[in-house]
Amino acid sequence: MLYLLRETATARRRRTVLSVIVLLFLLSFAQAVSAQDDHDKPIPILTGNVGTFSFVTGGQNLIDTQINPVLLVPLGDRWLIESRAEFEGEFQRPPGGGPYAGPVDKHVDYAQVDYIANPYLTVTAGRFLTPFGIFNERLYPVWIRFLQPDPLILPIRTAPSDGAMFRGGFPVSAHANMNYALYVSATSIGIESVDSERHVGGRMGFFFPGPRLEVGSSWQKTLQDDRRNAFGFHMSWQPSKLPMGLRSEYAHSFEGSGYWAEGAYRLSQVRFWQKAMRRTEFVARGQQFFVGAIGPDAEDGLGLPGANTREADFGVNYFLRDGMKGIFSYGRQFSSVGNFNQWSFGLAYRFLIPLGRTGASPEAQ
Repeated sequence: MLYLLRETATARRRRTVLSVIVLLFLLSFAQAVSAQDDHDKPIPILTGNVGTFSFVTGGQNLIDTQINPVLLVPLGDRWLIESRAEFEGEFQRPPGGGPYAGPVDKHVDYAQVDYIANPYLTVTAGRFLTPFGIFNERLYPVWIRFLQPDPLILPIRTAPSDGAMFRGGFPVSAHANMNYALYVSATSIGIESVDSERHVGGRMGFFFPGPRLEVGSSWQKTLQDDRRNAFGFHMSWQPSKLPMGLRSEYAHSFEGSGYWAEGAYRLSQVRFWQKAMRRTEFVARGQQFFVGAIGPDAEDGLGLPGANTREADFGVNYFLRDGMKGIFSYGRQFSSVGNFNQWSFGLAYRFLIPLGRTGASPEAQ
């Protein structure tokens, strides 16, 4: 038992050291690039978000605090290094009472090199967010998402990939553009903080600028273990005449299937109390999950619900200032294992720090 505890502690230290080394390397590289004399070229940027939230699920309170720094390092006009790390602490009171305590998770979400081959193709190598659906890649940051609780189907085929990706877009007509992503991932090197699996997949979508509507589909095939296929569909719509956004996803896999649909309405067009109300946003989400072929009692290892589940969430976001918003939401979950309420409230903050001089050089003015 003592040996196992020592081994676990050693593995944790390795993961922590790896995360720190990656961040220090990227920051040092960014500072070296920012020291260039030619100020006309793009400069590195450190951005990201910070959030602290309280989730009350079935009467149990969880305090979630996270920092997600994103580093962007451009190299000339065609190369870009980008990386995002996640430091998340989840703190709860022990069953018998006492102070809040819990684990602090540290891992690298992505660390990739992008080569912009032409306006229609970008080649990516390294660790990247798997482009299955839209929530994982576009809507996951706490500042961007409408509601802080994750969708029930989020764990389906959205683990980070270690490999290569080809993506881009081009117009197919005067009224539609197509975007695509093709990727292949290899098995991880055995370090938990950068783990991945062998799979291949792709995503294709069509965007219609007139109605500001996007629809698309995703596919992924696992190349290890059960070698199963997974499919998904997504939709996003932002009407030009209303301060509103609608989006939804559907995913089907061996482990389970389900959907979510959500919307947000900003009160910027309300005439009474306009100065205060224009900062307010009402949000709502409905979703459902169906247990897959593995059965409700099997360990899927993904964090999916263990039974058929329905959930409805409602919330309010208030933008206190540029870069900071307060969130509040209430939800109710229904399943055969029990029904319970979910409350959440907290603050989300986004930041952006240029790592170099901004503006054009005197010779270019």
